[in-house]
Amino acid sequence: MINRLLSIIYILMNKGTVTAKELAERFEVSVRTIYRDIDALSMAGIPVYTTKGRNGGIHLTEQFVLNKMLVSKKEQQQILAALASLRETGTHEEEAILNKLGDFFMEKPENWVAIDLSDWSGRRKDLFNQIKDSILNRHVIQFDYYGQRGEMSHRYAEPVQLLFKEYTWYVRAYCRTRQAMRLFKVLRMKRVVVLDETFDVRTTDQNTAVYSDIPLDIPLPEITLWIDKKEAYRIYDRFDEEEITVLPDGHFEIHYRCTLDDWVYGMILSFGPSAKVLAPKFVQTEIQRRIGEMAKLYR
Repeated sequence: MINRLLSIIYILMNKGTVTAKELAERFEVSVRTIYRDIDALSMAGIPVYTTKGRNGGIHLTEQFVLNKMLVSKKEQQQILAALASLRETGTHEEEAILNKLGDFFMEKPENWVAIDLSDWSGRRKDLFNQIKDSILNRHVIQFDYYGQRGEMSHRYAEPVQLLFKEYTWYVRAYCRTRQAMRLFKVLRMKRVVVLDETFDVRTTDQNTAVYSDIPLDIPLPEITLWIDKKEAYRIYDRFDEEEITVLPDGHFEIHYRCTLDDWVYGMILSFGPSAKVLAPKFVQTEIQRRIGEMAKLYR
């Protein structure tokens, strides 16, 4: 009976006015039962009314929804926008919730954001769906993972969050192999399998998750770069204003804090002769080593 009463409220919010006969046919009960339901809703404080005549029927007062909600009009729109963005990440199961809340608020959600998690081939979308389902349903995943130096290891992990940071997607998970929280680059995760085994979220502080063995709760190393002024369009695409200093001759000095990994070194090398590492010394050394290894290929 409770489910039927809630369903009646939703139908009335969605359609406005409905006859008792329509509701009786919908729920496969008698018209008399529907009227008893209406009386029960009225006694519970729900402003349900019946009107006679050609266009009569059962309906709620127009202001019922807003009067019952403890959120402002702006907050309702923000809630719908948030759900719309969640839907855009591929969580299409939220579509029904979004539609119901839209009816409940008497608002239509704005499609203010579009996110496509797949690559141009469309293959990567399946991987994101696997990860999403394993997070929401608390399923352990197994996968092969390529480390910074190209070594592959087999991992079992308890995923808790999909994270987008520094132009890269990560999975935050408790790695059973390392027995600690880790951040895994999604593109390095291969042959992902969602297991039947489930897990309870651990009380481990997620902020201590690490990637490349560098804790996220300590200051990251700062790289100082000199970059030629002809690369200005790339500089403002890549770095924040606070990280950029324009030198008197028009060239740029960049102060950039980051996790040092292959992507960062690749980004520096992508500037070719237009960029130079000024500090720290060990980053200079690593860049020199990589350039030397590249040069060997052309001898």
